Amino acid sequence: MAPRLAPRCLQLLRPRLQPQSIITAANSSLSPSSSLATNQRRAKSGWSTLSPRDSHHARYNHAPGLPALTTGPDAALARKEKTTPLRTGVLAIKKGMTSVFVGRKRVPATVLQLDQVQVVATKNREKHGYWAVQVGLGQKEPRNVTRPLLGYYEAKGIYPKRHLAEFRVRNEQGLLPVGVQLHPDWFQKGQYVDVRSNSRGMGFTGVMKRWGFAGQPASHGNSLNHRTMGTAGPSQGSGGRVLPGKKMPGRMGNEQVTVQNLTILQVDNELGIVVVSGPIAGPKGCVVQLQDAVKRKAPALPYREAKLAELLENNKDAEAKLQEARERHLVMKEKRRARTELA
Repeated sequence: MAPRLAPRCLQLLRPRLQPQSIITAANSSLSPSSSLATNQRRAKSGWSTLSPRDSHHARYNHAPGLPALTTGPDAALARKEKTTPLRTGVLAIKKGMTSVFVGRKRVPATVLQLDQVQVVATKNREKHGYWAVQVGLGQKEPRNVTRPLLGYYEAKGIYPKRHLAEFRVRNEQGLLPVGVQLHPDWFQKGQYVDVRSNSRGMGFTGVMKRWGFAGQPASHGNSLNHRTMGTAGPSQGSGGRVLPGKKMPGRMGNEQVTVQNLTILQVDNELGIVVVSGPIAGPKGCVVQLQDAVKRKAPALPYREAKLAELLENNKDAEAKLQEARERHLVMKEKRRARTELA
């Protein structure tokens, strides 16, 4: 409820009319569109008793002539359309660094190895809200895998994978059949890629190693405080507390780092390796996510179409194998359930 206005405020809101104008207005027939009616500042004529906060529009960009803001999954996918790759990426293992001569120039490079990279699952817009491809790397002993996860792989007819990752794609054209194996020639020599991996973990470190502090003096009364940070409080202005974001000792490293726009230097299907230019984060043996660069053009359309046609040609019976694995999974699931009930 709006607060009651003081009498002096009401007097200010009334229109100041001369006596002659009042007589003229009284003798004439008043209409809603007359000058007297429009001069009175009421709620319908522009004066509002609401607070300034409540009188504003409830939605941004609500002025006439401007399009209304769109929200929802469709709008989110439309905003991310140009920054989502057309194709899926792959998982690889960092084997180390070397150098490659490009013409007469010596370029540092990183060697990445693909180990039985297969498509494990796909996600579509109708069921999951977006398009994505789940990719697995390597193999894992079944005795080291939980039973629910064993059933997940059994229903797809795939040996348990050691690592799983999900790569978003722009539309349904980027989806691949389940069970398809991706080789290094999925990427074209000379194209640009983005590499994501976890940096090398340093453990709990001090401020000198973590933030590059200079440390404290070595003499003049300093005793056993040479590598400490000193005071953490920023004087009296903060009320005697430590402000958020203060640089202090803590865990360093083991964070996901993305290196963009690296060039593919070599591709070898026999060795299963992809050589990219420059260094990437992480130690030897770490898992790396490799995908087409989002800030550069994708590989040429003829190359993408040729590789997709080759994959589909080599995996003609992928859908039949998947359906057979699902039926076999249901049969074995019933047998295991019956065995459990008897026990």
